[in-house]
Amino acid sequence: MDPDRARLLRQLPQVDELLRHPTLLPAVPPRLRVLAAAAVRRTLAAKRQWLATCPAADLPAELDLKSLLQELLPKIQAAGTASLRRVINATGVVIHTNLGRSPLAAAALAQIQEVAAHYSTLEYDLAKGERGSRHDHLEGLLQEITGAEAALVLNNNAGAVVLALRALAQGREVIISRGQLVEIGGSFRLPEIMAESGALMREVGATNKTHLHDYEQAITSETAMLLKVHPSNFRITGFTSEVPLPELVALGRRYNLLVVEDLGSGCLIDLSRYGLEREPTVQETLKAGADLVLFSGDKLLGGPQAGLALGERSVVDRLRHHPLTRALRPDKLTLTALEATLRLYLDEPQAIADIPTLRMLTHPVAELDRQARGLARSLRRALGPGIQVQVVPSIGRVGGGALPQVSLPSRALALAIPPLSPPQLEARLRRAQPPIIARIEQDTLLLDLRTLLPDDLPALKAALQGVIAAI
Repeated sequence: MDPDRARLLRQLPQVDELLRHPTLLPAVPPRLRVLAAAAVRRTLAAKRQWLATCPAADLPAELDLKSLLQELLPKIQAAGTASLRRVINATGVVIHTNLGRSPLAAAALAQIQEVAAHYSTLEYDLAKGERGSRHDHLEGLLQEITGAEAALVLNNNAGAVVLALRALAQGREVIISRGQLVEIGGSFRLPEIMAESGALMREVGATNKTHLHDYEQAITSETAMLLKVHPSNFRITGFTSEVPLPELVALGRRYNLLVVEDLGSGCLIDLSRYGLEREPTVQETLKAGADLVLFSGDKLLGGPQAGLALGERSVVDRLRHHPLTRALRPDKLTLTALEATLRLYLDEPQAIADIPTLRMLTHPVAELDRQARGLARSLRRALGPGIQVQVVPSIGRVGGGALPQVSLPSRALALAIPPLSPPQLEARLRRAQPPIIARIEQDTLLLDLRTLLPDDLPALKAALQGVIAAI
């Protein structure tokens, strides 16, 4: 190694020396020292690698300690920040998968606080004074709301699909329309999941059209199930047809086959009454005769991540007693939040008012316009003349694989803070405290009002003040 490289490498401070430096010391409380030290070691290792391998012409004359400290400070501060944390969703996408899908209702949060801070009846029967089952807590409530004969809660709907296929059709054939072989987020492909479950997939029909006789012609002595799957976040339009569930149920009855429908999003309210596209409800699907209905708890239902399996008692019991169920069982916080959310559905107006997802989906655009204009005036007063805020029409989305063709008329704030370009401003907002997730359309940064929660507004204002102060 040449002398200049060796000299510069010797100038690199020790980890403890950097952690005690006045620039970094205030950011390193004792509880974070281990994480801060790890961040310093990674930075020093990268610096050594660069000094050892960079072209000689790029070597500095001396180590710049000030630049090193400036590089380390945000890394140490980040080490002390939780990875999973609150953000402000200003995208207009209500059930935003990347941002945690559905925010929970206040009733669910209160019940989580109560159960999480104390011991609970998770697997204890108070009446008998002996061990109980966590699977009993929500069955009666789900029966009351949906009319299902039996119900089982699992930790997510993908797990519910795997369990249903494994418990009801392992080693046997499952018939499904070719147009329903979907892939959803995270490369969850139904054919691959079916293969992993041990079921044998028989796809029928064409991509755009499947008829009842396609199913019937595919039935053999090895067939166990007719499976219908919600198309999630896509639609095939035009020259199309699919078999209605009642006809599929009648076919299943004729050949003594199970009929299972994966609804994807669990819709318990007819949203067409509130101006949205009609989505089949869980109640309608059960009434149509499906033996088993599967759906998510954290999409249109507006609760925590969960998978719900509702249907005939004998079918649900086969899932309940399968060994895989233990690996997919929900924890106490999921059950608590889901129960509190479901109780709101006992009164539909209360559900619409108190469940954030339903409230945002049904929020009248006239009210959003009023709120947007009030927020724009407030921001202009708080942030000064340098900021440009305009109220503009916007289009939000449902998100979460639900109602992909539905546009949600909304209002947004078109925000400009010179001299920052829209991409620069968007990046600054993502680094704000709390981070603000916006969107850019036609070279304009937009903050959509439809997905702003009531307690987001003070935090939004403070974060924008921080962005301006840092320019």
